[in-house]
Amino acid sequence: MELQLKRPICFFDLETTGINVVKDRIVEISIMKVFPDGERESRTWLVNPTIPIPKESSDIHGITDDKVKDKPTFKELAHRVYDMVKDSDLAGYNSNKFDIPLLAEEFLRADVDFEMNKRVAVDVQNIFHRMEQRTLSAAYKFYCGKDLENAHTAEADVTATYEVLKSQLDKYEELQNDMEWLSEFSNRQRVVDFAGFIAYNEKDEEVFTFGKYKNHLVKDVLDKDPGYYGWILNSDFPLYTKKILTSIKLKGMKM
Repeated sequence: MELQLKRPICFFDLETTGINVVKDRIVEISIMKVFPDGERESRTWLVNPTIPIPKESSDIHGITDDKVKDKPTFKELAHRVYDMVKDSDLAGYNSNKFDIPLLAEEFLRADVDFEMNKRVAVDVQNIFHRMEQRTLSAAYKFYCGKDLENAHTAEADVTATYEVLKSQLDKYEELQNDMEWLSEFSNRQRVVDFAGFIAYNEKDEEVFTFGKYKNHLVKDVLDKDPGYYGWILNSDFPLYTKKILTSIKLKGMKM
């Protein structure tokens, strides 16, 4: 089944130095942009992460320090990557939990103002887990009937993710071929900041999800304990979480 799109959607995958959204960096990014008329555009970039790539990460994706030492940094690529995704929804495999948060961090470090409020995100892994409980290679075999060759290379993974989503739509009649619906279906938690430190409650109000103010309204905490805002800004939280927190604070000041 072909995707019913209101606007382009970018399937993307990252290979990275590790799994820490705040500290780790991209070493490869592959994007497949699918347009509403079915046309596709693909780009893959190797990236110099500016920090050493641990051997355990290289063992997974095959990218070493030597392979990327002469490649551009993400800051040098940021505007080219942004130009490709700026008008699009996003999709990936485990992308809501990892790829989108890390991509946002890289954009913000490169002084590119990345936002999600005008786009949706479809996480194919979450759809798969809600339906079958498997890995990407198993998903590809299960839905597409093919073995995933070159797994853990960004280009192979992103192509497989695109094919899996189309096959999921063919297999499950209850899935709607609509990116907004799939975005809501594939998001397990209604988070505000990707990393899940701030989420929406049942009244669509922003609340903290951790620490002494867990489940407290963010605006109330910022009003009653302004030092908490400063603590978060000066601590090891993702840049996008800090950006969201600042926007909530500024919104409260205007009221």
